[in-house]
Amino acid sequence: MEKHKIIFIALFASLLMATVLPVKGENRKTYIRQYKALAIREMERTGIPASIKLAQGILESGCGTSELAVYANNHFGIKCHDWEGKTYTMDDDRRNECFRKYETPEESWIDHSEFLMSRPRYAGLFHLKTTDYKAWARGLKAAGYATNPLYAHQLIKIIEEEGLSQYDRVIDHPTGGKGDPTPAVPGRTSADIEREQAESQRFDYSRREEVRNGKPCVEIISGDTFYKIATYYGMKVDKLMKFNDKKDSKLYVGDIVYLKRKRGRAARGYEFHRVKAGDTPYSIAQEYGIRLKNLCRNNFITEDEALVEGEKIYLRKRATVF
Repeated sequence: MEKHKIIFIALFASLLMATVLPVKGENRKTYIRQYKALAIREMERTGIPASIKLAQGILESGCGTSELAVYANNHFGIKCHDWEGKTYTMDDDRRNECFRKYETPEESWIDHSEFLMSRPRYAGLFHLKTTDYKAWARGLKAAGYATNPLYAHQLIKIIEEEGLSQYDRVIDHPTGGKGDPTPAVPGRTSADIEREQAESQRFDYSRREEVRNGKPCVEIISGDTFYKIATYYGMKVDKLMKFNDKKDSKLYVGDIVYLKRKRGRAARGYEFHRVKAGDTPYSIAQEYGIRLKNLCRNNFITEDEALVEGEKIYLRKRATVF
């Protein structure tokens, strides 16, 4: 009897822990969904594989739940070194070590890229193929990024478990993994099931959320409307449109819609934008998560101003007028 009692208590405790503690796999999927677009953007900007940045973020920050990530927005464990910004002190290899502190997680991601690009010991990595995540993982360990002898193995394991190498190719509209398998029903083909799964997830906006400039947002696909997004999140349409500096309700595939009020300036590391063909003040403001009026005021332009290809649009400070 006593033995059965102990077994029952142990089972109850394990069930309780399962309901209280977050599931590692789900934490990873949420983290990937939030930061995959940023990882791809940084890969296109710097050549660092998106899979490597995502795997390092997952490993170093515990999917954004570590002390350093929560209190310092530092997702990559970068210590102060020659840092002139805010700092956070905590015990690591030694007591009271100094770590960089950021305003938003996005700034940590950008600074991680700058850190790797600016250190001579990592220079050899940038001669590797962007698609060779194994060589990047081993190169980071060999260059001394981490002291753990299994660091490269850990990164490779995460990349392969989560299929992160799919983001190391330039994809216009990357999508997350499929949900749980749907039970077979007579008369339905596998193509029918896949189509129904895709349709059910199209407007599950929580699955499509990402983060830009520290603000949650979704990238528009065919069929999206401000009304659908606002209804899903329980907010008023005019409020959602105001968050996005919109005067009309038109949306186009590839647009970004922010779910909270945008910031007054871009994340640190994005100092200016070089105008490309087709850019407008509005498209630039949405790309970097900046309020349109701030962008226009800092660059002495109007909201409907025709921009000149190649000119600089300042994202964090006011342009200098001579």
